Amino acid sequence: MPAFIRNDRRMALPIHSAAFSDSLVVLGTAGLVIPAFARFRITPVIGFILVGMLVGPTGLGRLIDEAPWLYYVTISDPHSIEPFAEFGIVLLLFSIGLELSFRRLWGLRRTVFGLGTSKLVLSALLIGGGLWIFGQTPGGALGLGLALALSSTALVLPMVGTSGAVGQRAFGILLLEDLALVPIVFILGAMAPYGETAGWDGLLRTVISGIAVIAVMMIGGRLILPRLFAQAARAKNPELFLSASLLVVILASIATTAVGLSPIVGALIAGLLIAETDYHSEVDLVTAPFKGLALGIFLITVGMSVDPLMILENWDKVALAVVAIVATKALVTAFLLRFWGAKRAVAAETGLLMSSPSETTLIVLATAAQARLIDPGTVGFWQVVTAIGLTITPILAKVGHDLARKVDERESDADTDPDLSGNIEARAIIAGFGRVGRLIAQMLDAHGKPYIAVDADIDTVIRARRRGYKAMFGDVAKPGMLDHLNLSNASALILTMDDPVQLVRITRQARQSYPELTIVARARDPNHAAELYRAGATDAVPETLESSLQLSEAVLVDLGVAMGPVIASIHEKRAELRAKIMEMGEISREPAFGRRRLRDAGPQEG
Repeated sequence: MPAFIRNDRRMALPIHSAAFSDSLVVLGTAGLVIPAFARFRITPVIGFILVGMLVGPTGLGRLIDEAPWLYYVTISDPHSIEPFAEFGIVLLLFSIGLELSFRRLWGLRRTVFGLGTSKLVLSALLIGGGLWIFGQTPGGALGLGLALALSSTALVLPMVGTSGAVGQRAFGILLLEDLALVPIVFILGAMAPYGETAGWDGLLRTVISGIAVIAVMMIGGRLILPRLFAQAARAKNPELFLSASLLVVILASIATTAVGLSPIVGALIAGLLIAETDYHSEVDLVTAPFKGLALGIFLITVGMSVDPLMILENWDKVALAVVAIVATKALVTAFLLRFWGAKRAVAAETGLLMSSPSETTLIVLATAAQARLIDPGTVGFWQVVTAIGLTITPILAKVGHDLARKVDERESDADTDPDLSGNIEARAIIAGFGRVGRLIAQMLDAHGKPYIAVDADIDTVIRARRRGYKAMFGDVAKPGMLDHLNLSNASALILTMDDPVQLVRITRQARQSYPELTIVARARDPNHAAELYRAGATDAVPETLESSLQLSEAVLVDLGVAMGPVIASIHEKRAELRAKIMEMGEISREPAFGRRRLRDAGPQEG
């Protein structure tokens, strides 16, 4: 705090207090960082950590004595916001529990206790063994190995979720590490030079008490929570629902903390219990803003623990430590995932995603320091490494995703690319495989018509293949791709892409090369449909026309207009639009949209 504030008693008003100033900085940061980084499609995680470095005591806070006005744009007491950061982690674990159920958790038992345990133990042994070889004491090497082997729940799960091949495996590993945090802390405490017996006794008492408290929470929660939230729902008061949700989280965290467990264990169990009720979606919705803000505060505290001057003075050692930790954990995780049967792409992405240290690493480092297993200088160095690792986690996630995409693309192309030769039955080519393309493929399948879908987005192709669609990677806009698709043997070319200019160009090119080919194109509106007809489309279907007519019909009927006049006016408007397309598209037959073909087909059998 600058001297002019310390020496003026009038400045003791709340508006000039450190808490007020720090709150303004934190809230202002959230208001600037989130939209600024969202504009550039960058996760705000990096922004919060960088802001923490900037406004913390090792950043601009160093200059307060020379520039007292900086007091109002820096955080003067980093420890004052730590409780809010811890609450953010608690809410994060609570929201993770909301996404689960005990049935799903039981289904993940192999990943949690098999893969998760293997990853934690093997990573800790390799990291600790390496530090022991370089001169660290056995106790210090064990403490550092366990601390640095942990991965970040707070950053990883919001990026990948808890579903999907990567998300499920990441969640299983992280859940085991969160549960293992309690025994890790007590084992390190038991290794303190003067606390061996008391430490082990304390660990045993904590385990017994923890099991008892968790059992009471699970039984009581199943009986009480549905009634509690039912009353809150009947009141139809959002504030009451929010209060009940926060009350459950806080009481569960207090209960586990009282017996020596981590508060995040209580929060996770509370989330699991609420996930079994009918109110989990509403609870997740009302607590989301608090979770995001508190998590941002936590990331700011991580940034404040980084000293830029220390990094500059020891940049080579810091860089070597970060690379060594990331490489070791990535290789261990990827190897174990392959051993447990995961695909190469999943193993590569998950390995890099889980390679950086965790927010709980800071807790374990503090515990090891209190047990005098690690000296303060060593703890400070690894805190900086941990903060840097958390900062680069989004970058590692992006690299892992891109690497997985390339690996999956290579494997998919090698294993399942379709035969495009002329020796197979003629089939439709669907160019573009978004929501429209998928629906067309489903209808073709339903009527036994063969097809192959082509899309320029490899992620779309991979997802389609996993769901059983016949899809391949390719960009029909590139020269030569239409020839590669062997359109001379195709039954039809169906263009469903979003780009209207590209649709016209490809239609014209395909018609010039294949005069007899049936070309059906997705049009944006009647004017675009007319342009596609002029380019040579067999049929062009405006995507907005029929939906707009059906909406108009529903509105008029709901407003009390008789069905007969409504249907007549809809037919008139459809005929008017058909005539407009025929005139603009320079065609003599009616465009194929609406109910014309169904009506002309007459009654059908069955």
